[in-house]
Amino acid sequence: MAWRRLLLVASILGICQTAWSQSPTFGVGRAPTAEEIRAWDIAISPTGKELPPGQGTAKEGAALYVRKACAACHGVKGSSGGHAPTLIKGSEVPNTVPCLSPCVNDSNVMAIHSPYATVIWDYINRGMPLGKEGSLTPNEVYSLTAFLLFKNDVIKEDEVMDAQSLPKVKMPNRDGAALPPEWKHGEPRLQGYP
Repeated sequence: MAWRRLLLVASILGICQTAWSQSPTFGVGRAPTAEEIRAWDIAISPTGKELPPGQGTAKEGAALYVRKACAACHGVKGSSGGHAPTLIKGSEVPNTVPCLSPCVNDSNVMAIHSPYATVIWDYINRGMPLGKEGSLTPNEVYSLTAFLLFKNDVIKEDEVMDAQSLPKVKMPNRDGAALPPEWKHGEPRLQGYP
């Protein structure tokens, strides 16, 4: 008898869930406009075709690193001492070390492990500085990107980074980007990958 009551309750809840999920919207919400979608679509591809106009150098980026208080989280030298990920490799770190997990320590610096320089630009543009995300101008983002690339021996100090030059930067890990193996249905997944 108890299992019949349980089945009845489960059936009623299932029917209610179906009805609620198909209920009318009552005029709440609206479809986004094309302008709103363009404003949200800020991803930068490896080709850099979405990069905005602007430019910057490592020297300009060094001054910004201090002025925008990057050192408060990342450390004065961009490595060790800060509460945030390492940005500048130490002298004992080789230029190419595979990185399958989030690159957050001295042996996994984003400017070395990112297969494309546009990844660094995109990350700085979207997520820095902490608490004031999106407040940097394109020139500031190009400059900070150039600074990190220079400090990690990827570009020369006097190279100008802009929408044309940044995607052409040959990253140390471009050809050796460590990607998870292809997963096939029915096979177990590697730990840490969905």
